[in-house]
Amino acid sequence: MTTTPVDGDRADERPEPAAETRPGADRTNRRAALIATLVALPITLLVAGITFAQLAPDDPAPAPSPSATTARAQSTAPVEMAAPALAARPATLCRALLSQMPDDLRDLRQRPVTAGHEQNAAYGDPAITVTCGGAEPAIPATSDVWAVNKVCWYAEEQADATVLTTLDRETAVSVRVPRAYDQPLQWVAPISDTIVATVPSGGDIPAGCRG
Repeated sequence: MTTTPVDGDRADERPEPAAETRPGADRTNRRAALIATLVALPITLLVAGITFAQLAPDDPAPAPSPSATTARAQSTAPVEMAAPALAARPATLCRALLSQMPDDLRDLRQRPVTAGHEQNAAYGDPAITVTCGGAEPAIPATSDVWAVNKVCWYAEEQADATVLTTLDRETAVSVRVPRAYDQPLQWVAPISDTIVATVPSGGDIPAGCRG
């Protein structure tokens, strides 16, 4: 058996632990890691906050609101209207008028009528009604009249509606506008355009509509 001699001066020597395994060094490393974490965390939160602010919209999206063109809720049931017999000429003019009436009166959809679809029309709920072929009202010379899109109208105020009737056509056209609608004359503007295209002018035009 071979014995390796050991120097007596080195017999009691023990290998010292590496620096990284010393208790003091381990505590120092942990402290340094903790400090680094505490420093890095606010920076991370700050960067995240800035990124979110850049990506987020400046103002919250507004809640949807009804647009001006949104159709009003309305009944589609037929509107009850009378249909008196017309002479040949008024009947012909009224058929021409009704064939050209628009499907919508501003934001009101056209509705069916119970009688006289060649002389009557209705829109919306409550219904604005159009009657063709009636008689012109007899009005005093001092009455107010209104020229709307080249058609002369007379307005008669009733308890629940304004009735506007033409005064310058071969056959009269009346539009009944319920109180639920503001500014009745605005509702006859598109109807006036159709009247000009289909019902010739005639009779004595009131002075207030001449020009």
